[in-house]
Amino acid sequence: MSVKAKYQPVLSLGEQLGIKDGNVTEEGDIIKIKGEANTPYEKDLLWDKIKEVGGENPSDIKANITVADTSVYHRHVVKSGESLSKIAKHYYGDAMKYKQIFSANTNILSNPDVIHPDQVLVIPNA
Repeated sequence: MSVKAKYQPVLSLGEQLGIKDGNVTEEGDIIKIKGEANTPYEKDLLWDKIKEVGGENPSDIKANITVADTSVYHRHVVKSGESLSKIAKHYYGDAMKYKQIFSANTNILSNPDVIHPDQVLVIPNA
């Protein structure tokens, strides 16, 4: 199996996320990936996928992933049935951090218990 085939799940995720200026090259047994993620969260998703495929410290991949918008961790589009605590659990692993999300979005939210589908919420850096 070629190293590119091995890391195809990473490349596919990059396409799904819309990574900009993506460049993939193979040099011997090493794949080099370069690109720009929209947010730190998307960069983290890519690194998690790299570690899932190649292990904690893979030696057959070199990735240079920059971030376009470091002012926020992510921008989340609310889906039906979500709550701030559910969103906080997803991004931070702690439902109680919903207060941070609420505080970062008081320009569009007046009550932490009331959010609506299709609202775009700022997920602040932890």
